[in-house]
Amino acid sequence: MDIKSHIRKIIPIALLFVAAFFSGHFLAKGTAKETSAQLDSANDSWGLSFPEKGKTPVGNATIDELKQYNAYFAENTEEKIIYLTFDCGYENGNTAPILDALKKHNVPATFFVVGNFVSDEPDLIKRMVAEGHIVGNHTFSHPDMAKISTREAFTQELSKVEALYEDITGQPMKKYYRPPQGKYSTSNLEMAKDMGYNTFFWSLAYVDWYQDNQPSKEEAFDKLLNRIHPGAIVLLHSTSSTNAQILDELLTKWEEMGYQFRSLDQLAGAS
Repeated sequence: MDIKSHIRKIIPIALLFVAAFFSGHFLAKGTAKETSAQLDSANDSWGLSFPEKGKTPVGNATIDELKQYNAYFAENTEEKIIYLTFDCGYENGNTAPILDALKKHNVPATFFVVGNFVSDEPDLIKRMVAEGHIVGNHTFSHPDMAKISTREAFTQELSKVEALYEDITGQPMKKYYRPPQGKYSTSNLEMAKDMGYNTFFWSLAYVDWYQDNQPSKEEAFDKLLNRIHPGAIVLLHSTSSTNAQILDELLTKWEEMGYQFRSLDQLAGAS
């Protein structure tokens, strides 16, 4: 084969390699851009996937993407730390035994409360505060906050709970916020930040809120033990009879796995 023929054969192959390289290069850049813009276009419910046991799950946004809004779903750490939180929609007799278990293990927790819980259960609110727990804001009426677009309406949902809490405790409410059902928009996150709030999602939860269809102990442990990970923000519901029954044993099992419990104050203060 002469040199000219050889060159004619090589050039198309070389061009294919060059095209493939630049195609892959720009595709990778485009994918990275889409990932970083994921939160910017978000108007959704918080969601997670668990690709690897014992590791931080993948959320709608990364830990770093949430930081610009003073928002969190987990801590980026290899330390076996758990931040335990409860959502309190109403009271049905399970909050007191939950508080008993927390006291027994000397575990700090954050209780995200809605308006009716604060007004109907002042003694429980006082007990939470007296025992060193944080009472956070879960909005006054538990709406879909992603549909609230005005700053006035957003502010009212949080400030009404603040006022109820201060009337009961005589103290200003900690500015920790959890969107009901995890529904949010980036404008909500910005509004919360402007009000001085930290927003907390979660990196571990399970279906525990259906009062007439409570999970068994085995089902609860399957999720809560197998999916725990360093730096987890755990969400449980205080309405759950299963949670009230298992919490003492659950805390013991987490402790046996080497986990320690910290307050959200330490997470928010460390960032």
